Amino acid sequence: MSTLTTVRPDEPGFGDGFGHRENFVLFAGRANQPLAEKVAKYLDIELSKAVVQAFPDDEIIVKVEDDVRGKDCYILQPTCAPAGEHLLELFIWIDTLKRASAGRVTAVIPYFGYARQDRKDEGRVPITAKLVANLLERSGCDRVVSVDMHAAQVQGFFDIPVDHLTAGPVFGSWFESLGMKGDHGWAFVSPDVGNVKRAQMYADKHGGTLSIIDKRRYSGDTAEAVHIIGDVEDKTVVMVDDMISTAGTVASAMKILRAHGAGEIFMAATHAVLAGPAIERLADCDFTNLAVTDTIPLGNRADPIRDRLTVLSVAPLLGEAVRRIHENKSVSALFQAGDRAR
Repeated sequence: MSTLTTVRPDEPGFGDGFGHRENFVLFAGRANQPLAEKVAKYLDIELSKAVVQAFPDDEIIVKVEDDVRGKDCYILQPTCAPAGEHLLELFIWIDTLKRASAGRVTAVIPYFGYARQDRKDEGRVPITAKLVANLLERSGCDRVVSVDMHAAQVQGFFDIPVDHLTAGPVFGSWFESLGMKGDHGWAFVSPDVGNVKRAQMYADKHGGTLSIIDKRRYSGDTAEAVHIIGDVEDKTVVMVDDMISTAGTVASAMKILRAHGAGEIFMAATHAVLAGPAIERLADCDFTNLAVTDTIPLGNRADPIRDRLTVLSVAPLLGEAVRRIHENKSVSALFQAGDRAR
């Protein structure tokens, strides 16, 4: 994993120097207006104007107030709670822009909901990740940008280009701020087998060892850590995951880490879903700090753990990716060490 390096708004590629700027528009859905504003600020542009309203019966209408004919349009809308409403609003945004003769419509979905249901692991259940991919395409979406999907293979459910970004560089800077020395006093921990590759990349980049927790999931909000593979005794632990949903996994993982003599425990999770009993569980957990990104707006939900919470922004990551897509430049080069993203 490498560090994300980007240019700033006073350097070439931004503001008046933004290539084909007159052909570029960015809209904000209602799911995460603050993040959209940060992306616009990063690009040194204004969000394009539109009105999103709900009828008395909760039907949604989107009216775009700027001319988008032939333009390269981007709509930022994570599908966080209420997931169904935000997802439907995204479909309506795309349909509105296509019917307004937009040249290309790219859905920027920082948090891609329904990605956890990516296969049939038992009889008579849906594959909603594929269903959402189909619906996005049918609504007229030309391209998708997302951050740390729950399963990388979801990209294969689309027949349109998908830019799957990683928040690794964002967390990398935070890890360095913790004073990692690259020795074996640190242990990166994967709370389940599904995140081993992520934890291994961090361990390779920042030093330290890798440990894996064997987890058993019994329901959507109940999971239990059964075994731990690797040594965490007297080590500072960084537990990494793509999301914290109900916090059942991390709460159980912390108990087994403590039982095996771990020292300070830090956590890093891209998406702060924090549903159901998550905040209550985290408040009762013994950890030093939890870092999340702003793919999902927190509001005041996390106030009980605010003193142990760090929120990192993915706005520079999304802004640079969007700029590169618009200018037909490599997005993968964002994650190559030494690249100046020009």
